[in-house]
Amino acid sequence: MREDLAVRTAGPPADLVREIYLAGPDGRSSRLSTDLTTLQESARQVLQPSAYGYVVGDAGSGATGRGNREAFDRWRIVPRMLRGITRRDLGVRLFGQDLAAPVLLAPVAAQTVVHPGGELASVGGATDVGLPFVLSCFSSHSMEEAAAAAGSQPRWFQLYWPSDRALAESLVRRAEAAGYGALVLTVDNPAFGYRPTDLDHGYLPFLHGAGLANFTSDPIFNAALPPEAGPREAVAHWAAVSANPALTWDRLPWLRRLTDLPLLVKGVLHPEDARAALGHGADGVIVSNHGGRQLDGTVAALDCLPAVRAAVGDGVPVLMDSGVRTGADVVKALALGADAVLLGRPYLYGLALDGRDGVRHVLRCLLAELDLALTLGGCGSVRDLTPELLAPAGPLAAPRQAAVARQD
Repeated sequence: MREDLAVRTAGPPADLVREIYLAGPDGRSSRLSTDLTTLQESARQVLQPSAYGYVVGDAGSGATGRGNREAFDRWRIVPRMLRGITRRDLGVRLFGQDLAAPVLLAPVAAQTVVHPGGELASVGGATDVGLPFVLSCFSSHSMEEAAAAAGSQPRWFQLYWPSDRALAESLVRRAEAAGYGALVLTVDNPAFGYRPTDLDHGYLPFLHGAGLANFTSDPIFNAALPPEAGPREAVAHWAAVSANPALTWDRLPWLRRLTDLPLLVKGVLHPEDARAALGHGADGVIVSNHGGRQLDGTVAALDCLPAVRAAVGDGVPVLMDSGVRTGADVVKALALGADAVLLGRPYLYGLALDGRDGVRHVLRCLLAELDLALTLGGCGSVRDLTPELLAPAGPLAAPRQAAVARQD
């Protein structure tokens, strides 16, 4: 049987399963669980309580975070049999770029709080498996450092639009120069969410200098600091300019004129906001409630996805995040209208547990499950994932044709 399970070189992601079985119980390359839903508890055991609270903390009572997972659980995959699926195609094309799979690493701030390697370790893990990443505007390593670590791997840059217009332009120009292929404007964070885990620890990583690298490496930012300014002055200036709650849709055309990069608006839930984003110059939207970290009681991102897709039409790139944990989740999101998903917390848990190797492990597991889900669901390509593959939880409704046949 081991000969039958021989590992193929550069095979499909599902070959991870073959690799693990061949290696046996003592030969696995990673000791982390292949059940990605268990890694949160493992990460809790290795992180400082304040760092763990920052990663897992949701707004308020946590209802939004729980709702994100419940939304996925309300849908069930209805697999189809004997479709002759021998090869799967996970590839997608977004903004003229061919991506190996419909998964990107979501932007997560201040990753050195989780692991000394921070974003560079995460970028390395993503590059190892050929996935693109979205670098947080509030990263602990600069966009240039992350780009150097990524090499030729596709990458996008998240922008929190600062209140200093010259600083905003500088960040965009640097992203262009560093080879970022798209700009992700995040709009659901005009103020910090009410997160009891952080409040109870009195902890915000930015106030300790983590997550400021794109600012402290920026000439416009530094020019505004007083002579001989130290870390305390840099943090104070960052706090003064990093947010821009006065932003409105009519400012978006300025950003659109500033750059030729594809522009996505992240944090959209309402269909009318999706239309507004496109109407003011965006090229795509990301359906997201910030992973449940901003507003308690918000509607689940997955529940908004079909309405947003219907509002913008089939030709507009629509991505989603918030609650994605497994390959089956990716299947459900794509079936409901997403072109791709952004994965957040699970890769942070892998980063905390084993640095770059931990991130690579999480991503390999996610892609292996996605690859197998296509086969077991009867789909040869992620482009075959449509709403017909899903059904609401509960008894499956009988097809109308079958009911008519019984009456005859």
